[in-house]
Amino acid sequence: MPYGISEPSTAASARVPASRGGAPAPAPAPPLVRRAARALRHASPALLAYAAVRTLGLLVFTAWAHRTPPGSRGRLGVRHLLMEAWDCDWYLRIAEHGYTHALGDRIDGNNLAFFPLYPALVRAGDTLLPWLPRGAAGLAVSVLCSFLAAWGIFAVGDRLYGRRAGLVLAVLWGSLPVALVQWMGYTESLFTALTAWSLYAVLTGRWVGAGALAALAGLTRPTGAALAAAVTVTALLSLRGRLRAGPGRLPRRLCAGALLAPLGWLAYVGWVGLRLGRWDGYFAVQKLWRNEWDGGVGTLRKSYDLFAVERPPLFLAMVTATLAGAVVLFVLSVCDRQPVPLLVFTGLLLVIVLGSSGVYFPRARFLLPGFPLLLPVAVALARARTPVLVTVLSAAALSSAVFGGHMLLGWHGPP
Repeated sequence: MPYGISEPSTAASARVPASRGGAPAPAPAPPLVRRAARALRHASPALLAYAAVRTLGLLVFTAWAHRTPPGSRGRLGVRHLLMEAWDCDWYLRIAEHGYTHALGDRIDGNNLAFFPLYPALVRAGDTLLPWLPRGAAGLAVSVLCSFLAAWGIFAVGDRLYGRRAGLVLAVLWGSLPVALVQWMGYTESLFTALTAWSLYAVLTGRWVGAGALAALAGLTRPTGAALAAAVTVTALLSLRGRLRAGPGRLPRRLCAGALLAPLGWLAYVGWVGLRLGRWDGYFAVQKLWRNEWDGGVGTLRKSYDLFAVERPPLFLAMVTATLAGAVVLFVLSVCDRQPVPLLVFTGLLLVIVLGSSGVYFPRARFLLPGFPLLLPVAVALARARTPVLVTVLSAAALSSAVFGGHMLLGWHGPP
């Protein structure tokens, strides 16, 4: 639902004009449909620009893959790399066979580390359209959700800084170095869509919607805990302000949103514990994937080793630059006094991603949902002259296309 669009008056929506021939004209569309159509028209330039950026990335990757020599990764096929490789395969196998019942001791081998909403959508797609090739339903979910995410990102930027800033924000999100993942069988697009619309719902006071979307995000990725905290903390601060203004009845929708937000994450973590017969079952699974929180010691050590001891591969250099840039952008966001829910979400997202001792290479991908970090850049570019804006965004889109191709064809590991 495109939150924040004003609803037409009841009287206007109830009128049915007569056609020239005397017969009643077709009844107007329901208010919700009209609001959605207006919101979509308003966001259409941003969505078209996003589509152009990601299409460029896909074309560059496809041409690159077809030009790779025999025996290289590109010869596995564009379809395989986008729909069936690495984490895509994990999600597909969960959709086909479900979750394991035991913890085991295999490193990087327990599928309970993967949250259930995305494979549930993949399973639903495969059930409805059984003739599709393996992975097609997952890719379709990701592509559709990427446009929903771009729409929500535009809505947040538009509400805070205007339509031009919203458009730039959506294009920048589609031009990140690892943005090709948005059109792969991964969860980043789904999670970002839920995050963007949940944060927008908070900004517009739609507390139940914000909590429900945050709960779904908590069923999508571990970092759903950051979004749940953003919704709940903002709701509690709003409740405290209302109580200070004077005694009165508790706002039920605000309280409901605050309570709903963490339920998805808590439900999955609790379910894993019950399935494995131990209260810390989910965290034991994460330990087998070498994901433990160490306050950032592992991240700093790896960054130091890459640049002081080794010669870093291009992909890992890009990951390191992305992490450092994210920290700088968060400081700028605090200085710009962004709304509390955005700061809480991006701050906790950075704490989770930077504070983990787990594998280093996917961390730029883990930060993809942190689109509010791009707001300082989007606002500055929105104020620039059009030739400057077009030049910068074109360069960002082309760079993203090249990095996306390198990520899947030049880098010797998963994205």
